Amino acid sequence: MPLQKLQFRPGVNRESTTLANEGGWFESDKVRFRSGYPEKIGGWVKDAGVVTEPAVPPTGMFWGICRSMWNWVSLNGFNLLSLGTNLKFYIQNGVGGNINDVTPLRKTTLAGQVTFAATSGSNIVTVTNSGWGGNTGDFVTFSGAASLGGNITAAVLNSEFQVTYIGPNTYSITTSATANASDVGNGGSLTVAQYPIASGADVFGAVNGWGAGTWGGVVASPGTNTGWGEEAASGISVQLRTWSQSNFGQDLVFNPRGGPIYYWAFNTVVPTQFNRAVQLTQQTVTFNIATSEVTLASYLAEGTGVSFTTNGTLPTGVVANTPYYLVSTATPLVYTLSSTVDLLTPVTMTGSTTGASYMRVANAPSLCNYVMVSDASRFILAFGVNDYGSTTQDPMLVRWSDQESPNVWTPSITNQAGSYRLSRGSQIITAIQTRQEVLVLTDAAIYSMQYLGAPYVWGVQIMGDNISILGPNCVATVNNITYWMGVDKFYMYSGRVETLPCTLRQYVYDDINTTQGFQAFAGTNEGYNEIWWFYCSAASSTVDKYVVYNYLERTWYYGTLARSSWLDSPLRSQPMATPYAGTNGQLVYHETGNDDGTTNPASPITAYVQSSDFDIGDGHNFGFVWRMIPDITFDGSNVNKPQANFTVRPRQFPGTNYGTSDNPAVKSTQNYAGQQSYNVQQFTEQVYVRLRGRQMAFRVESTELGVAWQLGTPRMDVRPDGRR
Repeated sequence: MPLQKLQFRPGVNRESTTLANEGGWFESDKVRFRSGYPEKIGGWVKDAGVVTEPAVPPTGMFWGICRSMWNWVSLNGFNLLSLGTNLKFYIQNGVGGNINDVTPLRKTTLAGQVTFAATSGSNIVTVTNSGWGGNTGDFVTFSGAASLGGNITAAVLNSEFQVTYIGPNTYSITTSATANASDVGNGGSLTVAQYPIASGADVFGAVNGWGAGTWGGVVASPGTNTGWGEEAASGISVQLRTWSQSNFGQDLVFNPRGGPIYYWAFNTVVPTQFNRAVQLTQQTVTFNIATSEVTLASYLAEGTGVSFTTNGTLPTGVVANTPYYLVSTATPLVYTLSSTVDLLTPVTMTGSTTGASYMRVANAPSLCNYVMVSDASRFILAFGVNDYGSTTQDPMLVRWSDQESPNVWTPSITNQAGSYRLSRGSQIITAIQTRQEVLVLTDAAIYSMQYLGAPYVWGVQIMGDNISILGPNCVATVNNITYWMGVDKFYMYSGRVETLPCTLRQYVYDDINTTQGFQAFAGTNEGYNEIWWFYCSAASSTVDKYVVYNYLERTWYYGTLARSSWLDSPLRSQPMATPYAGTNGQLVYHETGNDDGTTNPASPITAYVQSSDFDIGDGHNFGFVWRMIPDITFDGSNVNKPQANFTVRPRQFPGTNYGTSDNPAVKSTQNYAGQQSYNVQQFTEQVYVRLRGRQMAFRVESTELGVAWQLGTPRMDVRPDGRR
C-alpha cells in the first residue's frame, strides 16, 4: 500500500460521531487553524503595571475579578485602560503603567464619627461607625486617625482596608501591626472614613424571582434590605457584578449593572492625577449663604433641575432631595435657586452648612443595567433604567441624555433628551454600536436604534424576535457583522438575524453552565480573524472553556482557558485578557511568546489537535503502520531544537476503546533560541511506529517551553495485515 496522506478538513467538528466525521478534526486545545492547517496559539505575558493604593492585593495585580475592560486615548496622548472588577474600578495609564483606583465613593463621614478598639495580641481592630451600611468585602480608607497608644499607630490606621461585617454599626479590619497592652485609645476625634461603593459578587447566586433583592447586596446576618449597594434581606443572593463602559470624549462613563451611572473626568491640568469617579451628573457645590447662591464645579444650563445631599447639614431653606432649578447670575458657575420650574420663586438661605455638599441633576437615571455613548451623535444611552420622577427600575426602558451633554436628562423643546420603552422580552441584556445603528438585545428580541435628529431623535425598529443571548458581554461586531452567543445556539446579524452554523454547537451546549451565563463573554482577535467566546463548563462556577469562530475561514475550534475578560484594542499591540489569579486579577497580553508568562518562571502551554477516526482503506482489512513521514514547521519557536509528539491511536471497531498508541517525537534540528529560522524546515526525516487497526486517529501535541508549530501534511506507511 502506498504512503497515505494525513490531510484533514480545517476546523473541529463534533456534530456527529468520530467515524462519521472521517477526514476532519475532532478534538483541540490551545490550537487555531490558519490557511486550513492547525497551529499552536501564541503565549501570554503579564503587564508590568502595579496598583497605586495603600492596600495592595495579596495576589494578582488588582483587587477582584475583572469583568470589563475599555481602551481609549486622551487628547494629549495618554493611552488609558479601564478595568471593572467585582470589588473596584481602575484606570491604567499606559502599557505597564500604574493601575489607579478610581472607585466612586458612596459615603464620607464627618470627623469623629469613627472610633477604633484593639485587643492586645491581635491584629484585628474593631471599628464603630453608626449606620456605616456596608458588607464583608467592602473597603474603607481612614485619615486623621491618632495612635491607639501602642503598636497601632496613626500610620498603621491611616490607610485602606478591606472590612469584615460584624453588624450595622461595627466591622473589623486587619492591620499590619499586632496590638499590645498600650493600645487602649479610640483613634481620636479627627478620624474620617471614606467608603467606596459596595463590592459585588464574583459569581451569580440564585434569587427568588426576577429582580429580588437590591443591587450589590449580600446575605448578612443580621441585615435588612436598606437600599442600593447595601445589605440584602436574609435568604436572597446577589447578582454577578458586571460593568458597561464607554468613553465620552477623553472622559469615561461607566455603570455596574443594576446601579447608578458614574462619570470619570480626565484631569487636563494634572494628567497623571487620577481622581475618583462620581455619580453621573453629580458634583460638589459650595453654598454662599450670605448671597443665597451656589457655586458649581462645571457649567449647567439655566433651568436645569437639581437636588442636594450632604454628609453634614444643609443651610436653612434648602431641603435634601428636593427639586430646585438653577438661575444664572452675572458670574460664571454661580447660580441662585428657584423652587419652581418657571424660575420665579427664589430660595433664600440662612443658618450654616457643614460637611461636603453634593448636587445631582434632576431626572438623571439612578438605576441602570447598561450604558454606552453613541459614537457619532454623542448621546449617553442608558438601558434598563428608572423613568423620570421614579425610583423604580424598568428593565425594558431606554433613556438618553441631551446631545453632547451628560448633565441634561429632562426632555424639553430646547433639547433632545428622551426615552423609549421596548416591548419584546422581560429585560434589556446589552447593546452594541455598529456602523450605522445601535443594536439593543433583550432576552427575546433584537432592536435597531438609529439617530433621526429632532424632533424624534432616535428611531427604534425590531429586527428579530424569538432569539436569546447568554449574557451582556457575549456580543462582538467585526466587518459590520454582529455575532453573539445565545442560550442554545450562536447568532449573526448583518441586516437580518440568522443562525450562525456551528460545528461545535452540540459539544458546547451539552457542557455549559447557563446559570453562570452572565460570566460568559466574547472577544475578537483581529490579527487571526477570530471571535472567542469564553464560558463556564457545566461543572464549573467560573469561566474555564472557550470556543472560537474564524470568520474569514468559517471554521470552529475550542479549548480550555481560565479568563474573566478580554479586549482586542487597536490602541495596544496585542489582545489583553485577565486570568483568574486566586481571588484577585492580573492583566496579560496574548499572542506574545509561546508560553504562560503568568508564572515565574514561565510555564509551557500544552497544545494539541486530534483527528476523527479514519479507515485503513475502507476498513475491510486491518492495516499495519510501521513508519511516518512528518510535515511540520517550528517557525516562531524560541528554544533550541523544539519538538512535537505525533500520536497514532488504532482501534478495531467504532465502539471499542483505542488500542496501544505509538507517539514518536518529531524534533527540529535547528536552534531557534535567540534567532528566527523561518522558511528553513529541518526536522526528523522519518519516525518509526508499530501498531495495527482497522481505523485510527492522528494527534499532534506539544508540551515543552518555547515551542511553536504549524502542521502540514504528514504521511504514514501502511501495509495490509489481514481481516482479523
